[in-house]
Amino acid sequence: MIPITGYTDRLSARPGEEIAFKVSATGAADYEARLVRIVCGDPNPAGPGRIEEDLGEIYSARHPARPQVHAMGSMAVIEAGGVDAQGAITLEATIWPTRPGKGEQVVLSAFESAAGAGIALALDADGAAMVLAGRAGKTPVRLSTGQPLHVRHWAVIRASFDPSTGSIRVGQLSLHPPFGPVPPVVAEGGIEPGPLPLAARWHIASLGRDPKTGHSSAHFNGKIEAPAILSGAARDLMADAALEALARWDFSREIPTMRVCDTGPNGLDGRLVNLPARGMTGSNWTGREMCWRHAPEQYGAIHFHDSDLADCGWETDFTFRVPQRLKSGVYAMRLTAGGEVDTIPFFVPPPRATRGADLCVVIPTFTYVVYGNFDRPDFDQSYRDRAAELGMTRHFPSDHPEYGFSTYNTHSDGSGICHSSHLRPLMTMRPGYLNQVDPAGSGLRHFSADTHLLAWLEARGIPFDVVTDHDLDEEGAGLIDGYRTVLTCSHPEYHTAATLDALIDYRNRGGRFCYLGGNGFYWRVARHPEMPEAIEIRRGEGGIRAWASEPGEYFNAFDGAYGGLWRRQGRPPQAVAGVGFSAQGTFEGSHYRLMPAARDPRTAWIFDGIDGEILGDFGLSGGGAAGFELDRADTRLGTPDHALVLARSEDHSERFVLVHEEQLTHLVTLPGEPARDLVRAEIVFFETPAGGAVFSTGSITFCGSLPVNGFDNAVSRMMENVVRRFLDPTPFAMPG
Repeated sequence: MIPITGYTDRLSARPGEEIAFKVSATGAADYEARLVRIVCGDPNPAGPGRIEEDLGEIYSARHPARPQVHAMGSMAVIEAGGVDAQGAITLEATIWPTRPGKGEQVVLSAFESAAGAGIALALDADGAAMVLAGRAGKTPVRLSTGQPLHVRHWAVIRASFDPSTGSIRVGQLSLHPPFGPVPPVVAEGGIEPGPLPLAARWHIASLGRDPKTGHSSAHFNGKIEAPAILSGAARDLMADAALEALARWDFSREIPTMRVCDTGPNGLDGRLVNLPARGMTGSNWTGREMCWRHAPEQYGAIHFHDSDLADCGWETDFTFRVPQRLKSGVYAMRLTAGGEVDTIPFFVPPPRATRGADLCVVIPTFTYVVYGNFDRPDFDQSYRDRAAELGMTRHFPSDHPEYGFSTYNTHSDGSGICHSSHLRPLMTMRPGYLNQVDPAGSGLRHFSADTHLLAWLEARGIPFDVVTDHDLDEEGAGLIDGYRTVLTCSHPEYHTAATLDALIDYRNRGGRFCYLGGNGFYWRVARHPEMPEAIEIRRGEGGIRAWASEPGEYFNAFDGAYGGLWRRQGRPPQAVAGVGFSAQGTFEGSHYRLMPAARDPRTAWIFDGIDGEILGDFGLSGGGAAGFELDRADTRLGTPDHALVLARSEDHSERFVLVHEEQLTHLVTLPGEPARDLVRAEIVFFETPAGGAVFSTGSITFCGSLPVNGFDNAVSRMMENVVRRFLDPTPFAMPG
């Protein structure tokens, strides 16, 4: 475990509101929590360095150190204390195993591990169907078919017990075998006659609590459909006998919720733990419907994983009530214990229905959470060495899988991680976290990289408020109405319909909008209706992506909407900010070259005080203002006809490639231009009919150029020209 770390119950809190800190500290001594305001989170000496304002006079306290632990792995828990089965009993489920052979994995359990009593249906260590049965004080019996199930193939598994004879049976039957029907496999055994005591708490996809660790154990990896506990035992175990149900769970019901519904007579509804994936295709999926809302009976499966983690569930160590006098901005609690340090950021919007400045920065917290604890595939010793060289944080997700990975990673069974939550320590959302080994710069992305913009605003004396994606999703356009200017950060990639609507509504009402990043407004995400801290992403049908959703599983479970790229839902990024994702490469930056439109009378003021045609051939992110992920204009996709392309990047290396959605074949692109010509970032400006305007830079590395040379450089001057004019209430005029 990390010696001292933690998380908050919420990412933002207004003055007067409380935020709870949940801390785990392994040392024996107390730890100190101290409030700081974060100005710059980049310790690279080539830039301004890490800048924090000590606010210990507002909050500084010592708290007892204690380790806090949590359990990974998803399951369903059913309180069944009132059910007592004295007669024969059968357990059954239809399963799609994804890691058979990874130790014993329990599918359905009415077994109490502490007492060693009850019955459970499972897979054995080799992946064959198995039954576990026993009574208190005696060693439980394990009976297996001995024939491992096929990976990612549907099968029915059953186990039965007859107390009159002590007979135990377990069987399996493959569904849809590729070469025609195959006979079922059944094994028989026995224990002493007499009833089996059923546990008071039943579990699906887990054995339940391990008495040694206190955590759930033997998690199942794969899909489970229609689990049931039946009264009686058929003579032919694998035949579809008419047995009365003690419980029969239908996972096609209430898919957006954490509830699993029992259609049996006892109403034994259960509750999901650690958010397994719902809205999954079942054994009867025909492919005729791609949306679970249209044929829910074909989406009666839940995909469970032993690596799911939605909420660590730690206890609160202390709460902090944001003082009324605290201005809007980015803050953190600095935790120290001996030589160990952790910094937990949070965001303070202005008081409700007020503004502390004319400019607002939208913090891309959806993107931070989606990328939270990204375990990079290229992580190696060079990351540790570079982090030590620059004085950055020393903890990386690769070393700490216990805190869960990001949606850019896969589960232990190879399926994509489609959920993420901030209710766990997020190593990647810390000032000074190294995301890339960047010989030409600092190697920062997301939170730390976005402090380049915040530090620039401070250095240029431009007051600002902050709000988060989470705030904007909850409150809509009213949250940012009245600000003369709204800025994004370097990578606002993930959005809900509500956040896109709010930004477009703000723009169309005459707001002045600056998109200062790349690969923005790209993926659609959803928030869980019962757990809004959790975010869902389905990576379907196109886009630069770390994994691909299974066929038929492109629709979000949380809100029922089609997941994937906003572009495939008729809302391309160009329709928001004039530019959209075009190309991606390694973490390196190039420069822009000014275009003739830069001298247009409509925009010449943007380049006042700037000489030459080259812009941004320097920077703390990749060494240049135009790099890593690049956006360009395209009127077919929503760039307004009157928009001006002011500058265009050039000289990108062969390591940059065109994004998938722009390619028709290996020779032909959708826009019709050669693929290599589409590897470019463009700076775009356009006015709106209500007197507003939009300025977009089209590059993730752009903000990394702002701090160079003490914030005195051509990129900084251009941005100050834009922001000062955008803050001027004089309306912009549409051309013509």
